[in-house]
Amino acid sequence: MPRYRSRGSAASGPLTAAVERAAGVRHALFHTLPGRAVVLGVLIKLAIAPVRLALGVTPAFLAVVDTVAGVAIAAGLAWFVFRLLVLVKRRLLWRVRRKLILSYIFIGFVPAILIGAFFVLCGLLLFYNFSSYLVQTELRGLEDQARFLAASTALEIQRAGPREAAGIARRKQANGAPEYEGLSIAVVPVERSCAARSSSGRSDPPSPPSAINPNSKFQISNSLVIGPWAHVNPPAAVPAWIGCEGFSGLLAYAHQVRVAESRGGRADDNRAAPAAAPREDTHTHMLVRAAAFPDSPAPAFAVVVDLLVGDQSKQRLRRETGVDLKSVSTVPFPDRPDARPLPGRPGSDAATPNSQSTTGPLSWVTLLMYRDWQTGVPGTLLVSTQLSIAEIYDRIAAAQGLIGNRSFGQALLLALLVIVGGLFLVIEAVALIAGLALAKSITGSVHELFTGTERVRQGDFTHKIAVKAEDQLGELAESFNSMTASIEDLLRQAAEKKRLEEELRIAHEIQMSLLPQGPLLMPGLSVTALCVPAREVGGDYYDFFPLGDQRVGILIADVSGKGTSAALYMAELKGLMLSLSQIHRSPRELLIAANRIIAQHLDARSFITMIYAVLDLNRQTMTYARAGHTPLIYVPANGIDPRRARILAPDGLVLGLKIDGGETFERLLEEDTIPLHAGDLCLFFTDGISEAMNTHDDCFGESRLGQLVENHAHLPSDELRERVLREIAAFVGDAPQHDDMTMILLKVDEVAAAVA
Repeated sequence: MPRYRSRGSAASGPLTAAVERAAGVRHALFHTLPGRAVVLGVLIKLAIAPVRLALGVTPAFLAVVDTVAGVAIAAGLAWFVFRLLVLVKRRLLWRVRRKLILSYIFIGFVPAILIGAFFVLCGLLLFYNFSSYLVQTELRGLEDQARFLAASTALEIQRAGPREAAGIARRKQANGAPEYEGLSIAVVPVERSCAARSSSGRSDPPSPPSAINPNSKFQISNSLVIGPWAHVNPPAAVPAWIGCEGFSGLLAYAHQVRVAESRGGRADDNRAAPAAAPREDTHTHMLVRAAAFPDSPAPAFAVVVDLLVGDQSKQRLRRETGVDLKSVSTVPFPDRPDARPLPGRPGSDAATPNSQSTTGPLSWVTLLMYRDWQTGVPGTLLVSTQLSIAEIYDRIAAAQGLIGNRSFGQALLLALLVIVGGLFLVIEAVALIAGLALAKSITGSVHELFTGTERVRQGDFTHKIAVKAEDQLGELAESFNSMTASIEDLLRQAAEKKRLEEELRIAHEIQMSLLPQGPLLMPGLSVTALCVPAREVGGDYYDFFPLGDQRVGILIADVSGKGTSAALYMAELKGLMLSLSQIHRSPRELLIAANRIIAQHLDARSFITMIYAVLDLNRQTMTYARAGHTPLIYVPANGIDPRRARILAPDGLVLGLKIDGGETFERLLEEDTIPLHAGDLCLFFTDGISEAMNTHDDCFGESRLGQLVENHAHLPSDELRERVLREIAAFVGDAPQHDDMTMILLKVDEVAAAVA
């Protein structure tokens, strides 16, 4: 039977875990807002799917609902992914060793990756700019070739005469056509003066037609067009902005190409929808044009040569540099006059942008300047290119000598990669091993500290951590051992402190029990009292002694000092005063007898202040004596408005002084009697009331207390007591209580007169 239970409990472990996981998934899906959003979004999509299949198209309203459902699913899944990442982080990074290893990875590998990415980016930018330079160099070469063809043709025509112009142009075109794609030549008549160029060698702007000599030797009346001229219409004249030195540069031309565009149609429409509608796209291409004049003061003609930047030029650029031109487009600038491409001839597509594929994986753009043939205004072309870094580097390295079957540049690059890569791997491996060793040393000490804290939490204060290193972690282990060694002593001290606090609490309860319990109930008097010790126990004491025949004794005393010693003297004083109050009718005689007894037993460093008063309601008098205590505040109600508080302070020494056997005490002690009337108020208090200090060390003072009692003497005793306490608390503020506070409020009622 026990074996059966063991197998059952072991088998129920995975089952219980599976049930808990299933319950957790249900709770996440149905009891959380993100889970409900995911479930509701999936249900909405499942409900919309049959409608989409039935109609073949999704109505606009359902499309909006479907989008909202998708957003809800995405938001809920994002929340779950975030929670999963937080959970994985908490589980995986709980151990300090894993955190340190991860930090070493970030410190060691991530900067290396960033540095490598930086150098790769710099290399890419270098190759991109170099590819742009190669494209511009190739185009400048075409411009130079076009200028040479135009200039040499113009010179030969000038030497041979205008009759040989057509033959010379055809021969030049036939010789250059295999090398230059779309080579076209035009000889156009011009009327301008270039005398300044012949005399000074400078190139000045052409002179107006009126300045040209009509008797010039060479006159060509019509343009000669040699070559295919399939891209643009041949020029009929040379624009005026071109000087006598001629021109060679990059131009652009554009033509319209019709492209079929699908219109689509409704699935439930029985009519056949057109499959495509033509639209026109603008294709922009580049050409190199050169214009040259014969070396004459008044040239009669000019030679214009066009070279297309087409497939042949692109293949040559691809073969020589590894850069492939893909497409061309103009870049308009609204803040300046814009150049316009030449209009292409209808149906011409001499240079297709994507006619040559390339294996280059990287794309880039190059900005080239071109001219408007009619106005000479410069414009900008955006040329997209693709390049292969390997092919470009091979072209660069091929210019150097060979080492074996590799060029010197390739061999040098391979050697650098091997040396630097190997050195990098060695450094990273050493750094990783050192990091793991440091992590192990740190986390081992942390694990020992964790084990030690667990043992201490279980109450084992004898556990010690082995100090294996003389470093900060070793000092930490020694500090832990010292801490555990002192914890038990601290616990003993805490237990002793708790015992003392408990004893003080009991002493406080005993001391409070020695004070009168509840107010004095006597017809004709309203008496309320309060005692607040500064510590758990104190030395203030007050009491009421019923004396019979409508007489009552009221006592308030203050033992010097605070704490336990003052409380013990206060307890001793209570028994003494209970006995003496039954023997002596006069307050003065009672205080003399009390001083004689107390002086024999009181510590020489201590003394007691006291006021003892006897109220006689039959005679309506109060007889009192004061032994060094704070004054008595008396507010009579004699029908005079306003009422004035009187500070009553008859002479008297403190009790307990061991001098001359009490003769000085007896000689100085005075007894006084005042009449009582209905409404009279008397306030007995200790120095903790009048000497309550605020944060600026200012005392509350007897005058302020008397003014307060005078202003509120009409209040009942309980309300007046609370008012006095509130005023003192407001005056003191955040300052701590430094002395015991005790007061007795005595008010004569109207009943006292009736009793009398």
